[in-house]
Amino acid sequence: MTTQDTSTPKRRPWLVFLPLVGFAALASLFYVALGGGDHSRLPSPLVGKLAPSFNLPPLEANNGPPGFSDADLRLGKVTLVNMFASWCVPCRDEHPVLMQIAKNETLRAVGVRLAGLAYKDEPANSSKLLNELGNPYELIGSDVSGRVGIDWGVYGIPETFVVRGDGTIAYKFIGPLTSATLRDDLLPAIEKAMK
Repeated sequence: MTTQDTSTPKRRPWLVFLPLVGFAALASLFYVALGGGDHSRLPSPLVGKLAPSFNLPPLEANNGPPGFSDADLRLGKVTLVNMFASWCVPCRDEHPVLMQIAKNETLRAVGVRLAGLAYKDEPANSSKLLNELGNPYELIGSDVSGRVGIDWGVYGIPETFVVRGDGTIAYKFIGPLTSATLRDDLLPAIEKAMK
């Protein structure tokens, strides 16, 4: 006669937690990959190339700044092109920095202009935002369809481009500008673009 092994297999209670540990590891990886890093440093294939061809109407037909086109970017002075919209919460967050840029006497003295591109926004809503918060832009184009923004390679607004006086895109900043990014990133990019 043979004896059967009637002993119960050893239980390993920690195996119950293995799927939970795996899920937590994957969730952590996704969190770091999607939320980590500096999105403002994403590469732009347009840096070093001429700005795409475009011609945008103004927000309002008879009031406020005129619209603009790629020809306005080739007038010999550095232009900051800021993509914004009334529905964009980070755009509201960066607005005080844009007002600070517009009032900067040093930038104005060397001819640096600030142009706004209202991306996928109704002109009346963009105008309302600027009436509420102040208008820092010398030029504003209305890109209701979003086609021009796509041509510029917009990832998500707000985005700010530094364009040299010959119309070449010199720098791209993704995300809302802050006092720190203005000082550490944008102003040095403007200085470099003026050379």
